[in-house]
Amino acid sequence: MNAIYFYLFFILIHPIISQWWKVFAKAERKSWEAFVPLYNYCVASKIGGQPMWYGVLMLFPGVHVVMYFVFNVALQRRFGYYGLKETALAIFLPWLQYAKIASDDSITVLEPMDWNNEKQAQARAAGDHLALFLSLPIFGHVLALVVGSIFKPAKGKSPIKDWGETILFALIAASIIRTYVFEPFKIPTGSMEKTLLIGDFLFVNKLAYGPKVPNTPLSFPLFHNNIPFIDIPSYSTLEKVSYYRLPGWTNVNRYDVVVFNYPSGDTAVYDPRMPMGLMGHDYHGIVLNEARRLFFLSKNVKENEYLEDYFKRDYNKALGAQFDKKTIDSLSQIEGLTVDAVFALFEKSFYSEFLDNLEYWKNQARHEIAVNKRTYSAGEGMFIDHKGVIPRPVDKRENYIKRCVGIPGDTLEIIDAQLYVNGKKAPIFAGQNLGYVVDGFPRISAEQMEERFGLVIGNDYGINGLGQFIFFITKSEKELLKKTYPEASFKLMGIGEMKTPLSEYEQKMSNLNYYPKSALVQNSTENFQKFWIPKKGATIPLTKENIIWYGRVITAYERHTLEEKNGKVYIDGQEASSYTFELNYYWMMGDNRYNSADSRVWGFVPEDHIVGRAAIVWLSTDQRGSFPMNIRWKRVFTKIK
Repeated sequence: MNAIYFYLFFILIHPIISQWWKVFAKAERKSWEAFVPLYNYCVASKIGGQPMWYGVLMLFPGVHVVMYFVFNVALQRRFGYYGLKETALAIFLPWLQYAKIASDDSITVLEPMDWNNEKQAQARAAGDHLALFLSLPIFGHVLALVVGSIFKPAKGKSPIKDWGETILFALIAASIIRTYVFEPFKIPTGSMEKTLLIGDFLFVNKLAYGPKVPNTPLSFPLFHNNIPFIDIPSYSTLEKVSYYRLPGWTNVNRYDVVVFNYPSGDTAVYDPRMPMGLMGHDYHGIVLNEARRLFFLSKNVKENEYLEDYFKRDYNKALGAQFDKKTIDSLSQIEGLTVDAVFALFEKSFYSEFLDNLEYWKNQARHEIAVNKRTYSAGEGMFIDHKGVIPRPVDKRENYIKRCVGIPGDTLEIIDAQLYVNGKKAPIFAGQNLGYVVDGFPRISAEQMEERFGLVIGNDYGINGLGQFIFFITKSEKELLKKTYPEASFKLMGIGEMKTPLSEYEQKMSNLNYYPKSALVQNSTENFQKFWIPKKGATIPLTKENIIWYGRVITAYERHTLEEKNGKVYIDGQEASSYTFELNYYWMMGDNRYNSADSRVWGFVPEDHIVGRAAIVWLSTDQRGSFPMNIRWKRVFTKIK
């Protein structure tokens, strides 16, 4: 339901059906005040014994619902409705009691609560407990009682009443600040190493680009998308707000460190074993891997088995049953060929069948994930039983943090791990690190490595199956290592290192792992074809090539249907030769370039996903120690660059 209907109900309809003009008159206010939008809530707040400016809080989406309950409870209590039943009715069915107040001449406004009157205090105690429970279930009571035992409540008030009110308005204030000003954020992964470290606690500045009005205002304060322990969504989609951003200080600038809602999180696999319940970094990648697994299974290929191993394991069956007639007309064509040559033909036939029917197998995978609620994890070598697929509104998708390396209208390209923006080399940031395969590096202990170079095994370096060192280091760290060990040879992973080149069809399968996830577009971690970032208002001709790059933008983010039929393109059922973008888009990459799931995997980030700019690290803790001994004091209150 659109938010406008909520506001119409709260500010216009509710005062009328509640007969506030009669209620206000009994409280010695003017009847006309009940009909002035927003001002009527300021008056209701005043009658209820609260500051008039509280009524302004009805303007804040999300907070408005809480304040609606607060005003009804406070206003009805001035007329003697403060017991458990009356408080519940004031919250859930306030019109019933307003009707009595308006029509019964014997009901008059009471003097403000006398907290020294034990009888009055006891009469409303149960109602206070209910109000606090609904504000912050269980924990609110614990907090109020603990704090109340340490600090004496205001004169005559009970701890539940005194500290309960404090907790409620602290939650309201925190909700407003968190939604519109600053939000705390913890770095959960190493994708921004070493600019930001796992265990860094940040403040995200939402005023910088302008705070987003929540898409789902009806949500429980302080919880992003799920309430822990009870494992239920912390929000409701009953009230929905279209994308709107309040004015900010600046636009998203190139090379800002930005927090944004996960763009590939329009659907997510919910795995309760994982942090935040999110399985993996790319739902579409999970679907692709599952599609590949199901296809392989249909061909009697074992889990995780290489295609060549399968071919050699069951050579005769492969020849007799797996060849596509489009590849060879008869088995006689392979007579006299080497095993490698036969395998090349077999591989082409095998993968062609998969790629030609990719959508079919992806649909099979979606069914396996969403309906059967199981996914095979190649890394763990086991099936994972999970809770299926959960669609999430934009503002409730997981928060990610990366560096914005491309803004609307930019042209980007990656050549041998060097990023080019509009044809010029992008700067290398102090914390940016790349992956290197190193030969000729001496065997020194982990203690010496950390003491001399500050490098931690398992995080900054390791050893591969060939006995070579693998380093993930910054430019300055590499220079120090080369200066110390000049005989060592540093080769960028995937570029200078020796490795077996991929066959044509292995390459096509690999292409599916990188945006735009097309077998026809060859991209990788260290090399990315030149592309343009969509800009609001810009118009492009629709071609077979650029639909591959921008099809997801048109369908997933700008909510249009897109079809290709008989060589023509149809958008929302109408033939189209061009398309004009409705939003601005950004390209995000982690500073830990070889260990970051970023735009190279899931593509463009729409402007309505932008949350704010990472401002400062206010606390940083090392995961290897225990608090407070593990605090990284040098990082506390440092500005993020």
